[in-house]
Order: sequence, then C-alpha cells, then structure tokens
Amino acid sequence: MSGALEDYRAQARAWLADHAAEFGAQARRGLDEAADLALGRRWQRLKADNGYAGIAWSPQYGGAGGTELQAAIFAQEELPFGFPSVYFGISLGQPVPILLKYAPEEVRQRYALPALRGEEIWCQLFSEPAAGSDLAGIRLRAVRDGDGWVLSGQKLWTSWAHLADYGVILARTDPSQPKHKGLTYFWLDMKAPGVTVRPVRLANGGHDVNEVFFDDVRIPDNQRLGAVGQGFGVAMDTLMIERYAAADEAGFGPALSLFVNQALETTINGRPAIEDGRVRRDIATAFRQQRALAAIRTGTFLALAAGAEPGPEGSIHKLVSMRARQQLSAAAMDLMGTAGSILEPDASPQSDWAQSWLTAPTGRIAGGADEMLLNTIAERILGLPQDYRPDKGLPFDQIRPSR
Repeated sequence: MSGALEDYRAQARAWLADHAAEFGAQARRGLDEAADLALGRRWQRLKADNGYAGIAWSPQYGGAGGTELQAAIFAQEELPFGFPSVYFGISLGQPVPILLKYAPEEVRQRYALPALRGEEIWCQLFSEPAAGSDLAGIRLRAVRDGDGWVLSGQKLWTSWAHLADYGVILARTDPSQPKHKGLTYFWLDMKAPGVTVRPVRLANGGHDVNEVFFDDVRIPDNQRLGAVGQGFGVAMDTLMIERYAAADEAGFGPALSLFVNQALETTINGRPAIEDGRVRRDIATAFRQQRALAAIRTGTFLALAAGAEPGPEGSIHKLVSMRARQQLSAAAMDLMGTAGSILEPDASPQSDWAQSWLTAPTGRIAGGADEMLLNTIAERILGLPQDYRPDKGLPFDQIRPSR
C-alpha cells in the first residue's frame, strides 16, 4: 500500500479515536432504538461535515471526491469502534448510488445530500415471500394508470423499512413477458398512502428487517429508474454494488484477533487452547481466507479506480466471508463452553460470538443466498454452462408458483 494511503489510514484512525467516547460502542450501551438512531444521525452528519461520508462520491453531491480504496480503508478503521452507522449502510450502499446513476439531475440534487448526512434513510425492496432469492421471480405488480403506476403486493426481509423515508423497488409491469423481462424499477415515498410496514422478529431478538405491504400505492412515472421492462438490469447493477460493498473480510462479525485472544484465555484438558491442533487449524483457515479476500477486494477497488464497473467478484467475497464468520463464531462458542450460549442483548455481532452466530444466517440470505452466489460465480466468473432453468423463455403468467 502506498505511503499516501498509509497516511490516510493513520489520519482516519486518529479522527475516529477522538470521537469514540461520544459515539462508540460504550456510548451506545443501553440506548433504545430511537436514542441510538438520534446518536447515529449526529455521527453521520459529523462524518459528512469532515469528508468521511460518501468518501468516493463526487463533491457535486456532497461527497469527498476520494477513491474507493480510501472509502474501504475508512470502513475498516471505523468498524471496530462500534459507531452507530448501521442505519445508513443500505441507503448509502445501494439505493442512493443507483439514484445517482439513473435519476435526473434534479432528483440527485434533492436526495443525495440528506441521505449522506443521515437526515433521510432509504431501503431496498427486492425480496418477496414466493420468490426467495430468485429476483426475477417477483410478483408485486405495477399497473399503468394515466401518468403513473399503481403498486400492489408484498415485499419481505427489507432492512430498516420501519425507519425508511424512501425506498427503491422492483415490480412486475408485464406478466406476459419471460420472467427476466417485464420488470420495472422505481423509487417511492415509504410514507405514501397504502404502504404498511411490519417488523420481523429475528432469532437474536432484533427487528431490523420487515415485511412491507403495498395496497394500491400510487407513484408517478417520473419515479421510474431505467426503461419500462428493463428493471432487471437496474436491479443487477444494484446487487453488484451491494456485493462489492459487503467487503469486510470478517463478514461483519468479530475480528480474528478476538478468537485468538479467546484461545489464549481458555484451556483444553488443562492446557492453553491455543496449543490445540483443531484451534490452531481454525485460526490458520480463517487467516488464509481473510488474506485471500483482502487480495480480491484490493484488486476490485483498483479496477474501480481505473473506471471499471462493480462486477460479479463481489459474490466471492460475500459467499466466503459470511460462511467463514458463521464457522468461526461456532468454534468460538465451543471454546467458551456453556458461557458461549449466553446472549447479551446489548452486544453487537461485531463484538459478541453468540450474536454473530445467530445473525450470520440473515447475512447469508441478504443480497442473494449462497445458492444464487454459487450460480453467479460459476456462470459469470468461471464461464461454466447455465444451471438448468425449466422456466427459461416462458411467459411469467404461465409459470406455476413454487411451494
């Protein structure tokens, strides 16, 4: 890494350390969601005012005009402090970047900066109960009505929908077309009449994901992103950004150093666990995987800096890092014995092995389940033949729903 990037890392680390007491993990302990979100909005505004939000965005939209590598370095340094940035990760990771790519200039100018400052939150409405991770299998309908559209149907697993002001959504506009066609991409006001959000309770007690119902929700045609019937391409652009943005080698779980510390403090048959062959194997495997993912990520960011678009290589990062996080979390809980099964409600998945293990399955579903990622890697990276698709080419309204 160049000296300039090392200087940037040192500068970011010092700035983050200066604000840890006011905004970090200890300051957040015991806060309810409303108080934590209020703290998060203050933190996001502070970052934006100091050039640490939207680091790679154009200054035209409030960004710092930096590079993707700088943004990745800042994200790496920020993660261990446990700052309340989680509420804005979806907004700034996928919906607003897609808005900046496809929306007219006046829309970009109106919505980019409030999102960057944490004043407005966006969500991404893709998954549905009958479609799972098959994005082309969605059934929520958008029907033309004058100069607008009427949306009817349901979405599921929508992160932060209960807090969101706006959302991007994929809808079926022509069911007589094959399933990858006849889809159109929109953005909408989440407070519009007919939108109902219901939280989904997760295994760890959290409720940051939701099911969302649309009962004859009207939106104007100027809230369409991309051409009518071309929404699948826009959605794939969104997913490529999402998978490359999910670039933490630990899968947003605890750092490997915490596992090493646990092995140093624990004994197996009267001897330090760090001397046990299975424990040493777990450490070596995790280290090898994380170094390989870091190399892929660095190569990707260099390509982006050279003008490339986010590609399918983000699928490798998401697939491997989330699986590795789940395996390492299980190994750490085994090391802890019965204490490993104690769930600390205020702990975060980045600092607590039980929280990490319970929430890892959600991470393996979000942004594409493992099976979808394996298909992407096989077909788009390795160049293997397509998986068997009996519904390929059939009009969508002739495909029987899966059960």
